[in-house]
Amino acid sequence: MEFVFLGIFFVATAIHLYARLNKKARLRDISKVCIVAPLILLYVFSVDEINIFVVLALIACWIGDILLVMHGVKWFVLGGISFWIAHACFIVAYNYEINYELIPLWVLIVIPVIMVCSMSIVLYKLKPYVKKPLFIPTCGYLLFNGSMNVFAIFRLVTGIALSTSIGPAYIGPLFTVIGALLFLVSDSTLFFARFNKNSIMHTHFLVMLTYSLGELLIVLGLIIGH
Repeated sequence: MEFVFLGIFFVATAIHLYARLNKKARLRDISKVCIVAPLILLYVFSVDEINIFVVLALIACWIGDILLVMHGVKWFVLGGISFWIAHACFIVAYNYEINYELIPLWVLIVIPVIMVCSMSIVLYKLKPYVKKPLFIPTCGYLLFNGSMNVFAIFRLVTGIALSTSIGPAYIGPLFTVIGALLFLVSDSTLFFARFNKNSIMHTHFLVMLTYSLGELLIVLGLIIGH
């Protein structure tokens, strides 16, 4: 059954990316709302014990995709709120598998600092293109996405500390970290594509490619070892 859900995901993603490149608006919108849905089912049918926060996070992403299909600032903001909720749920889900006693103090300090510095650079580059009323919410959103990445990394460090060799406790969290980073790249790229009309990313192809792969790797990383 899991392979069916994976197949639906890859077909929907391929159709969506094709529609993005060829500016087929209706096909683009229909396929977009079919990307995350099979991943929800893939997670539910693949684990013995379902983490409700993972399910809530994926549902929030799916709702966010639906909202962003709509046109207008109102829908863009509502979609952002939905994805903010998704990041919050992912953080809670990751936190279940983090043992802070196993994480070196320097990691607890350095990783958040690196993430804040990285997001500050992105926001500095983005500031000229974002209208003032939306800039503060944009800052908050990207920093919160960065926080989701920080907790994913803490989960990976915990997995490494618990592993005597490369295995599910190591590979799963690594997949999730890569997926979370791709999610962050997608969101950062989205804001440039949205607000900078001259951006080469205006087709959102890169946005959706990194988003789709990011979601897949996050889900696979949460399945492996469970």
